[in-house]
Amino acid sequence: MASGVAARTYEVSVPFRAGTGGYASYRIPAVVAADSGDLLAFAEGRVGSSADTGDIDVVLKRSTDGGRTWGRLQVVARNGTGTAGNPAPVVLDTGRIVLVHVRNGAAASESAIRRGEVPAADGRRVWVQHSDDDGRTWSSSREITAQTKKPAWRWYATTPGHALRLRHGPHAGRIVIPANHSLPPAGSDDATSGRYNGGHDLLSDDGGRTWRIGYIDDNPDGYVNVNETTAAELPDGRVYFNTRTDANAPGNRADAYSRDGGATLVKPFRPQAGLVTPVVECSVLHLGEPDVLLFSGPADPGYRALMTVRASDDGGVTWRTAHTVDGLPAAYSDLVRIDDDTVGLLYETGDFSAYSTITFRRIPVEELV
Repeated sequence: MASGVAARTYEVSVPFRAGTGGYASYRIPAVVAADSGDLLAFAEGRVGSSADTGDIDVVLKRSTDGGRTWGRLQVVARNGTGTAGNPAPVVLDTGRIVLVHVRNGAAASESAIRRGEVPAADGRRVWVQHSDDDGRTWSSSREITAQTKKPAWRWYATTPGHALRLRHGPHAGRIVIPANHSLPPAGSDDATSGRYNGGHDLLSDDGGRTWRIGYIDDNPDGYVNVNETTAAELPDGRVYFNTRTDANAPGNRADAYSRDGGATLVKPFRPQAGLVTPVVECSVLHLGEPDVLLFSGPADPGYRALMTVRASDDGGVTWRTAHTVDGLPAAYSDLVRIDDDTVGLLYETGDFSAYSTITFRRIPVEELV
């Protein structure tokens, strides 16, 4: 029997589709709202295949209508035939957009980097650039590896997803970029083991001119091993961090808090079994007003599928399902506040593969609170 309740219709668009624009695949979405209100959707444009290694550029598309339609494809960062990826954009209070990303040589696979088989010049290195015209043009990229990566670290990645500008308390204005790295193995262990994953964040108090490393969470015990991490600022000034982990702890998520703007953690990352996901990157966003923390990611425990937005009314302690997109394959995602009434979800999805498109979905705030 029909319930008599009309199904809600959501506005959906596709800024990136595999096999178009000169790229075989698009992955690793990130999205921010510029001061003008334009939405900037970033991704990795992968030239030859969907593989994580090879000729990869940081690309961008702009929407001037809240994510309903998207403009031309723009290349923001290129590393010759090597990799430029993991875009971590953030909008400053001046309107400047700062973009941090990571580069490596074309043939430098993650496993080879973790095993220490790649020369430093071809390994993971960190770069920054900026735009003062809402992302229409960009400065040249500047390397900041010496400020942001310890010599012993091997693999390295920023976020993925948007970075964070703090708005409250003594550290207001600070840029916080969650990141992760791998350690060299102890003894004869395999360096590719997840137990050697670690987490840290990057901090800048001068608008991205200089950088330093904040907290470091290295616990190679195989219980919680920090990997791809996202962050949100809570109304009381604490920074909430949520990470992907593939270890012996319950579930595949862990979280932590900082009371000093990301410089240290109150406690190391601990399991967050209230968020059921596969092993995957996810995103968090605090709505600001109302006081609700959002989390996006697949909700199937074993497969990258069932994209879902969950919400917390207590700063990440407990979670509830707020919006289920569908049951299709789905992987990485990022969240953005579009306006007072709308949140945007940029996520990888497709009918038969999670990596067929990067899709954008407009979700009413009233459904999430």
